[in-house]
Amino acid sequence: MINGIKGIRVRRAAAVTVTAGAVLATGALTAAPAQAVTAPSIVAKGGYIMDNANAKTLYTKAADTQRSTGSTTKIMTAKVVLAQSNLNLDAKVTIQKAYSDYVVANNASQAHLIVGDKVTVRQLLYGLMLPSGCDAAYALADKFGSGTTRAARVKSFIGKMNTTAKNLGLTKTHFDSFDGIGNGNNYSTPRDLTKLASSAMKSSMFRTVVKTKSYTAKTITKTGTTRTMAPWTNTNGLLSSYSGTIGVKTGSGPEAKYCLVFAATRNGKTVIGTVLASTSIAQRESDAKKLLSYGFARLG
Repeated sequence: MINGIKGIRVRRAAAVTVTAGAVLATGALTAAPAQAVTAPSIVAKGGYIMDNANAKTLYTKAADTQRSTGSTTKIMTAKVVLAQSNLNLDAKVTIQKAYSDYVVANNASQAHLIVGDKVTVRQLLYGLMLPSGCDAAYALADKFGSGTTRAARVKSFIGKMNTTAKNLGLTKTHFDSFDGIGNGNNYSTPRDLTKLASSAMKSSMFRTVVKTKSYTAKTITKTGTTRTMAPWTNTNGLLSSYSGTIGVKTGSGPEAKYCLVFAATRNGKTVIGTVLASTSIAQRESDAKKLLSYGFARLG
């Protein structure tokens, strides 16, 4: 009987020891409450970021307010091209005078394509997304729209852009141009543009293009010789200034101000987002960096 009582005492002592060990292991008695991550203040009028893995919202500032998008529109231009059935990236497109006249008339950003040159679809995508070439955008819209006239083909291509937006559930987005030089009816929101970019980034070709800092195209001239274009430099400064950046696209304009759709990956996690209507190139990048760092801190 005495041995039995001793056995009970030993078992109880062991149970207390195990329980105490479990408490210490979990830190239930010693852990301090986690510090809340403070949301940053940004200059941009609109901002949004999300976890790209599950579309969980991490930050919003006027995220559903419609604004002019500038050349971030070209994300949709690229997406529509890359969604074409039986797409041949090496198909050649002859550069027309209309494309160069267009960028001159609009004082638009350009890839400096040369009239008469034969440029591949792949090269046009780099010309579209790196130097933000409106001439490249025009060439792609002309190539992949349907119709017997250039005007009809461009209208058809913009129609495809809007159909794609509708199919993605981008209810506050509308395009009236292939490049962001709108006619009063080209707009989106930080949330919609982020969702668009997330969808576009599912394409390996799109990902490859938008993370490229510089690209040199070799085109075929109308006489059949090879021309080496001046290198196209990506307008997205985050690629060189924020570790882990993988894209996506800049935009600017008198109405749009300074915009940036951005994405970065760290420790296997990707944060993707948008700032619209910031005040300068430097400021939109500063805004984006703040949001990215905040997003990664939220994800832990």
